[in-house]
Amino acid sequence: MIKRLQRKFVLIAMGSLLAVMVVLVGAINAVNFVQMDRRADRLLELISQNGGGFPAGGKEPHRGEKPQKEGLLGPGMTEETPFETRYFVVWADGAGQVSQLDTSHIAALSSQEARSLGEEVLASGRTGGYKGSYKYLKTASGSGSMVVFVDCSSQMRTGLFYLAVSCGVAAASFLVVLVLVSVFSRRAVRPVMESLEKQKQFITDAGHEIKTPLAVISANTDVLELESGANQWTESIRNQTARLERLVRDLLALSRMEEGRVALSLSDFSFSDVVAKAAEPFLAPARQRGQTLELAIEPGVSLCGDKGGVRQLVSVLLDNAVKYAGEGGRIQLRAGRRGRGAFLEVANTADNLPEGDLDRLFDRFYRADSSRARATGGYGIGLSIARAIAEAHGGRITARRGEGEIRFLVALRAAGEGPGGRK
Repeated sequence: MIKRLQRKFVLIAMGSLLAVMVVLVGAINAVNFVQMDRRADRLLELISQNGGGFPAGGKEPHRGEKPQKEGLLGPGMTEETPFETRYFVVWADGAGQVSQLDTSHIAALSSQEARSLGEEVLASGRTGGYKGSYKYLKTASGSGSMVVFVDCSSQMRTGLFYLAVSCGVAAASFLVVLVLVSVFSRRAVRPVMESLEKQKQFITDAGHEIKTPLAVISANTDVLELESGANQWTESIRNQTARLERLVRDLLALSRMEEGRVALSLSDFSFSDVVAKAAEPFLAPARQRGQTLELAIEPGVSLCGDKGGVRQLVSVLLDNAVKYAGEGGRIQLRAGRRGRGAFLEVANTADNLPEGDLDRLFDRFYRADSSRARATGGYGIGLSIARAIAEAHGGRITARRGEGEIRFLVALRAAGEGPGGRK
């Protein structure tokens, strides 16, 4: 339980950190690429408005003027921008045929390559967009059109490098924090660990202390019956004493299971036969309540595990199903092979399905319908024992709602294969 709580703490902490990092890295790089795109748009508009080049003098803004400020995401033009910008221009006549080229401001491609890009853009009918690392803008020019291409390869490389660096730094930071959280998570859950240890110790001590007065009560009841004969009062004492003894026994067994102090008696056995034999005693009680108990057990399934534990697991689930299926209800038990292990599934109809998180059903003393506690008997720890048995076999147990039914699914691994398995 402590390890599960510790893992959950680490998962929640690292999941939250991962979400924050993804948002931060994504937002920062998105702003960076938006700024690059807006700068390219400003350059295209400026060159297009000046007939395929920068304003007179080849400077923008004029020498000596302060650079124009356009906010956080502004293009950040300076008087050096015309000399830094690599671009070429393609003119077309009214028929859409390339009539003139200007590749004097770029050396990365030949005139033929520039013509080919221009023809592709003219044929596409689009007025703007990207062609590889070039962003273009198509505008009207006289009786024809003009397409300006700006080389964004340098900005793209810088942006991709920044993206890679930011992702690398974020990943390294995530791993460092993961190590730190994993190391210090035990300290974070220490108060819970101490509380659980005290609770388990109290249950163990109280269980042993209660056994003595129970034995005295039982002996005194025997004396009363010998002197006065059995009556409804002595019978009631015996019934309540037996119930209390079962509660103490189950609590001690559950506490030992959760502490890992129970040595499983491992052996290879017929899982199919054990499930079938464990289910037989519930056929009669189900018939008395008008219930239908359907068994679908795959033959020949073997498992390496604790035969007694598996038998108790089946008994707990079927006992729970018979209690809560109601008069005339339907109970289904399925068992078979799954991978190298086995599975067990018990479903029963229910008038009032439990709401909320079904994992709470496996908590000690939890009852979905507390008003039926005395009517159904038991103390609400049967499913806790079932979960402990499943986890001791390296498996898990879950509960699911269906249409008018509740279903318990158990997956059991071969001993030693799962996190809780032992050899």
